[in-house]
Amino acid sequence: MGRQKSGRSKAPLNGEHYTNRELSWLRFNERVLEEAENASNPLIERLKFLAIFESNLDEFYMVRVSGLIEQVAAGISETSPDGLTAREQLQVIEEMAHPLRRRAGMHWQDVLRPQLEQSGITIRRVDELSEADRASLDAYFMREVFPVCTPLLLHPAHNVPFISNRSLNLAVLLHDPASGAKLGRVKIPSVVPRFVRVTKRRNEYVLIEDLIKANLRHLFLGVQIRGAHPFRVLRDADIEIRELEAADLITSIEKTIHMRRFGDPVLLQVSPTMPRETIRTLMRLLELDQEDVMELPDMLSLDSLWDLTSVDKPSLRYAPHTPFTSDKFSSPRNIFDAISEKDVLVHHPYDSFRSVEEFVSSAAQDPLVVGIKQTLYRVGEKSPIVDSLMAAATAGKQVAVLVELKARFDESNNLTWARALERAGVHVTFGFTELKTHAKLCSIVRREPGGLMTYAHIGTGNYNPATARVYTDLGLFTCDPEITQDISELFNFLTGFSKQQTYRKLLVAPINLREGIIDRIERETRHHRRHGGGRIIFKQNALVDPEVVDSLYEASGAGVQVDLIVRGICCLQPGIPGVSENIRVCSVVGRFLEHSRVYYFGNHGTPEVFIGSADLMRRNLDRRVEALVPVEDPRLIQLVREQVLDPVFHDNTNAWELDSQGIYHRRKAGQEKDRFSSQQYAINHPLTQIQFPGA
Repeated sequence: MGRQKSGRSKAPLNGEHYTNRELSWLRFNERVLEEAENASNPLIERLKFLAIFESNLDEFYMVRVSGLIEQVAAGISETSPDGLTAREQLQVIEEMAHPLRRRAGMHWQDVLRPQLEQSGITIRRVDELSEADRASLDAYFMREVFPVCTPLLLHPAHNVPFISNRSLNLAVLLHDPASGAKLGRVKIPSVVPRFVRVTKRRNEYVLIEDLIKANLRHLFLGVQIRGAHPFRVLRDADIEIRELEAADLITSIEKTIHMRRFGDPVLLQVSPTMPRETIRTLMRLLELDQEDVMELPDMLSLDSLWDLTSVDKPSLRYAPHTPFTSDKFSSPRNIFDAISEKDVLVHHPYDSFRSVEEFVSSAAQDPLVVGIKQTLYRVGEKSPIVDSLMAAATAGKQVAVLVELKARFDESNNLTWARALERAGVHVTFGFTELKTHAKLCSIVRREPGGLMTYAHIGTGNYNPATARVYTDLGLFTCDPEITQDISELFNFLTGFSKQQTYRKLLVAPINLREGIIDRIERETRHHRRHGGGRIIFKQNALVDPEVVDSLYEASGAGVQVDLIVRGICCLQPGIPGVSENIRVCSVVGRFLEHSRVYYFGNHGTPEVFIGSADLMRRNLDRRVEALVPVEDPRLIQLVREQVLDPVFHDNTNAWELDSQGIYHRRKAGQEKDRFSSQQYAINHPLTQIQFPGA
């Protein structure tokens, strides 16, 4: 299965009408930061948004920025679709990312930290504590922290010690009476809490680096300590799995996990108190330039704010949400009977993920089930689904699982699960070195009175119970014979040797997915020219692919009304006269991470809807195995339109509109009573409750 041949190779109408993907991503992360700054969100939830912002930015530097740096080093002159070289993109990233991160730091320092104190959660400096509290913390340091701290000499040194990726460190300025100035380093150990509780009676904390700084005399005996300043290093984490080097994929993955820790440095984050000479020394040791240094106020590594979100303060959180569970998914007989009666659509986290877990668990327990096939991309540390797959294999059922070992940052976890599945007797395959398998598929074969019947689940999200509580995703349960046959044949490709190039109903990347989407955009354009009323609605995480962007511009030019719900990167520019005046783009950033992908075409009064795992990006369409499935039941198509898509257009709480200049504007209600949240609406209207009223 190679790169698809769509027959369309033209670039967007004009590079000026194509937004740079890196800047679009930074604007998305700015919207995440805006949620941390949004006073209408509960305080602890704002901490979470700030932590997410920081984690996002780290990954952006470790993957995207590192890739651009490699292009510059390799002398690659190819430009992005908007006409920028790699060096130019690095420049505009620096101009936007550095102020954005400083803004986040200032918001923590000037707003959130004081508000936490007002709410009874206090971050103290060690020198602010009473003598008794300080003595207690010093004892804690000697007992719990000192044994796991390692003082190292950075400069001058015969061998410069390695500074690991994303580690928090103290640069310690030393003076040895015998040999002069030196620079030491202490890595802040990750095995102790970042926020150290001062006393069990109060939510009062000190930062671990502040405690270590106050006790450096125990680590550097016999020398003068003239200062200590926090710093942090980010490294290239996008180590490729190269086909020619990956004859043994498992060995290659293990090497990748190991090598990720040692990628080239891409960013140095420092405290503003750090002397310029110390910064220059770190730059020389890390072989970084001035533009690779980010000077930040107050606290480094804001992602550790997650540690504070466990504080027992219910009033500072969102109101609890319990997903809806239908009785139709409470037993093997009910599940298979319900699906054989009609297709079922679920919408997580509003509908419980238990429906998916019960689907697989029921298959493991049901004596009529003879086989299960499933893809696993990001499973999580605890997985009832994997437990069910192993139980099914132990019970003698035929179980085949494709585990995608190349799911970035989940490689180690997936490798562990793959080995456990193999030990249980599951047939485990790992896909392809040149393609990631991103499709979310589960197929169950059951022996029934009329013969073998195949049931399937096709989703937009991972089979992961943790993310299913916070990601919005759709899933379709069906026993449609053409869809299940397509899925069976796709599994034959994934687990065996098949070169299938056509499917009955599925759109599959990299075979026909791009072409299938563009063909339908063009069909909608033809319908509109003949009859009017053309309508396209896409909901996705990212819109990057130039060919799709170009087709949407052509549809807009013909008068088709195009609504795009794009959570993150959007390279298309709406509202440009003569190009995209009929295109509207909005983004929802709220309590739940918008993750579902929906492709809706008006189709001259006979709407067509696809859901699945694929965003409209080159990597998804050309370098991944993806699958979109049609939602064919008219009542489910109506549910998708009325309960999933339309509420977003009325959202004036968490929705942002993109203008023709690439700027997002938050939609706001005129009055408090008029506030409407599409996510709250979905909480109140779970899809399975609508499909099974009274169940």
